[in-house]
Amino acid sequence: MSRRTAAASWLRAMQRSFTAASRLWAAPGTQALARLPVRSPLKAAGKPRKGEAGTWLPGLVMGASGMRRYRLYQPAGVPARERLPLLVMLHGCGQDANSFALSTRMNRLAERERFLVLYPEQDRLSNSQACWNWFDTDSGRAQAEAALILQSVDQVCLLRPADRTRVAIAGLSSGASMAALVATRYPDRFKAVVMHSGVPPGFAHSGPSALGAMLGRHAAPAQARAAHKPTLARPPLLAIHGRADLIVSPHNSEAAALVWAQASGARPGPARTVHRGQRYPMSVTEFKCGGSTVARLVAVDGLAHAWSGGAAGQAFSDAKGPDASRMVWAFALQQFGPAVG
Repeated sequence: MSRRTAAASWLRAMQRSFTAASRLWAAPGTQALARLPVRSPLKAAGKPRKGEAGTWLPGLVMGASGMRRYRLYQPAGVPARERLPLLVMLHGCGQDANSFALSTRMNRLAERERFLVLYPEQDRLSNSQACWNWFDTDSGRAQAEAALILQSVDQVCLLRPADRTRVAIAGLSSGASMAALVATRYPDRFKAVVMHSGVPPGFAHSGPSALGAMLGRHAAPAQARAAHKPTLARPPLLAIHGRADLIVSPHNSEAAALVWAQASGARPGPARTVHRGQRYPMSVTEFKCGGSTVARLVAVDGLAHAWSGGAAGQAFSDAKGPDASRMVWAFALQQFGPAVG
């Protein structure tokens, strides 16, 4: 594709986005957002889902790189003055907010533990497979998508009862890679970052290099070294990966934990094996500096490219694995300070 053809395609995509946004915002008042088509996770299975009594709210953000929709789960009965922690969840390829919420069952946990869950959605015009373009740093597309995700966080913190001092970000596959990129670009905005089956920042800079990185071929390029300078502050990392993953090599999570540790001068402790009931066993390694956890690596035996402990029958979800959603929230909760106000 020539540059002129690519530019024309990009312009048409932008025009479609702005036309849709113009129609949306032309409606009177903020009720315009309610007219966006929404498939509630409470109804997606054909009946209300137990434990999800809250609201499934639509939203969108716009920027120089286009428009992105998002969904927000808010637990029921939030008092006017209460501010809840916010967990940002980035779906993987072939998923959207609804399917990711169903797979992880994070909304049910949010209802019980009292936190908000934000699900930004990738636009099919930006990636036909709904993958986040975490690798496309040479063109700047990855950075632009990271900025849109942060913009959605800002919007939710402004319009909803979110505590902007207690925000964590997590993702699966391409969402994991994008979550790590967002956290390293805006480290002061997040208290924790969770990568489930992803590639760390700097290990790819284009489509071809992304494929090699996914397969675990890391040559420590200049981009990777620049992305992980020892002086660069970053939120603590939880890296979860299945040892049977044939799509994204588990070496990626090992590499992520190591570069996080090296950036902070942390050292690994002894690996411990955890095996609960009939679920897959997992190996947990803590990387600590001065008594504080900088990174935690969780390697799950028997788990392929899927959300560990996810809902049965959902794509990219394995109910036999240890509950990753609980691990994500427990890790984030460890990093959050007391509530504001």
